[in-house]
Amino acid sequence: MASSLKEFTKGFIKENPTYVQVLGMCPTLAVTTTAMNGLGMGLATTAVLSMSNVVISILRKAVPEKIRIPIFIVVIATFVTIVDLLMHGFTYDLWKTLGLFIPLIVVNCIIMGRAESFASKNGVWRSFLDGLGMGLGFTGSLVLLGSVRELLGSGTIFGIEVWGKSFNMFLMILPPGAYITLGLLAGLFSFIGLKLKKK
Repeated sequence: MASSLKEFTKGFIKENPTYVQVLGMCPTLAVTTTAMNGLGMGLATTAVLSMSNVVISILRKAVPEKIRIPIFIVVIATFVTIVDLLMHGFTYDLWKTLGLFIPLIVVNCIIMGRAESFASKNGVWRSFLDGLGMGLGFTGSLVLLGSVRELLGSGTIFGIEVWGKSFNMFLMILPPGAYITLGLLAGLFSFIGLKLKKK
């Protein structure tokens, strides 16, 4: 039970895909103008990551070494297509906002990295926990980044007004605001990581 919990929670802070491993930067910087966009992209990635980890783990012994990467890509692309169609059908406005970044989940470094380094070497349950934990860690990263940018840039979080427009910094919802916020949050996560190592 303790090892399962450790497997699940490692992606939250210790091995966070965004702030510690610095993976998936393209969607991280591009879609996090609002907390809702970050949540939608993060949950889509989590679904693909969890499901593809399970299937890759099941197939790991049957896949020849020389063609494992193309097979991983086909598995991941299948789940991305499913998620893309479901979002198109049930969350059309969010799907329209995220646009091209949903199909680009196929080439997201987080998913390919977890397939190669973890799911292809571990059992189904551990691979599922790894995918779910890393995906939720990524989702939390995007929501945090999107919340900070939305709050400072628009004065809202998830579209709910927090303060008036007098304090807003328009820069925060532009690309430079994404880089500034990402850098500050990555520094905070590094600081927390160093503190946890000392304990």
